[in-house]
Amino acid sequence: MAACTVYTTQSLHSTCSISTPSKTHLGFNQKKQILFYNSGKRVTNRGIAAVPYVIRCSGDTVVIGLAADSGCGKSTFMRRLTSVFGGAAEPPKGGNPDSNTLISDTTTVICLDDYHSLDRTGRKEKGVTALDPRANNFDLMYEQVKALKEGKAVEKPIYNHVTGLLDPPELTKPPKILVIEGLHPMFDQRVRDLLDFSIYLDISNEVKFAWKIQRDMAERGHSLESIKASIEARKPDFEAYIDPQKQYADAVIEVLPTQLIPGDNEGKILRVRLIMKEGVKYFSPVYLFDEGSTISWIPCGRKLSCSYPGIKFTYGPETYFGHEVSVLEMDGQFDRLDELIYVESHLSNLSTKFYGEVTQQMLKHAEFPGSNNGTGLFQTIVGLKIRELYEHIIASKAAAPLEATKA
Repeated sequence: MAACTVYTTQSLHSTCSISTPSKTHLGFNQKKQILFYNSGKRVTNRGIAAVPYVIRCSGDTVVIGLAADSGCGKSTFMRRLTSVFGGAAEPPKGGNPDSNTLISDTTTVICLDDYHSLDRTGRKEKGVTALDPRANNFDLMYEQVKALKEGKAVEKPIYNHVTGLLDPPELTKPPKILVIEGLHPMFDQRVRDLLDFSIYLDISNEVKFAWKIQRDMAERGHSLESIKASIEARKPDFEAYIDPQKQYADAVIEVLPTQLIPGDNEGKILRVRLIMKEGVKYFSPVYLFDEGSTISWIPCGRKLSCSYPGIKFTYGPETYFGHEVSVLEMDGQFDRLDELIYVESHLSNLSTKFYGEVTQQMLKHAEFPGSNNGTGLFQTIVGLKIRELYEHIIASKAAAPLEATKA
């Protein structure tokens, strides 16, 4: 007795496991014939008419983790990332207007603040900050990220940043790419092990202070004194619970004061380092000129307009928390984004689909913060690398059932 199982292209984009069949109620081994269909055309399994295996498939969601402190550019990075995949990310239609979730055709971005176990009043009563693990429900975070990765919808809680309260949950369906962003995506090992790729935005204290002043004073009406007090109050918990996560990241974008202007303390010119871990599956670090060499390059001249203090790139191998890494660094800022193509042409392993795609993406979002310096450039590059990683993962999942039938 044989049964026929049909797998479409959609089902092939899944994580599949193979097990031997159990006996039927008649006592016979029930064999399953595996048929694969692609774009409506039948694809045979290379002459294997009956295969004594059962293939079970789950979801195909790829999970990306982005960690950073508050006010360190996570929102801008998310907009650049979703743009690489096409379609603008928007809040769920018809849902809570204060939802933190952003959805596009391909991606769903979840803010991990939604897993606060204490609301604003509760944290104040217990004397803890949102950075403290005691203010967060990591069990629920793990269970729901795992469910979404397996292709199951969840009722995700909502932390209301306006009221400081925990609102009723919202239905969240599994996307092709799930991005979990916030303070703790790599804190809990169970959640960390679910990530297919992880990024940490490492903003130096000097730059973080300048950014917070700009955001909280200009946009939120906070006083300089309250901003300083907030930073100092969060500092111990940040150093204890948030900052250590960068050792687990596959890529780190480190933002520092410039070295091109001695004694500069204005924070307008930035030195940005893209730290890329070696040996990560489906991820090849970007390099400048010659892979593995140590390079220092000042590109200013007739091909790139640069006002004072100019631009300097460096590249080379380093060790980061005991890991071998490649580091690409940019110090300075661009005067004209359309000339970025000159720099792009000297970089390799960019994971672009066509010549000039990095420049096109940067020009497309020229109004975004950091578009004239290394923060925007490296966020765009990481977004392209994630797209390539996603495509490799999906291709490998699609090939798994076919390879299994040949075994």
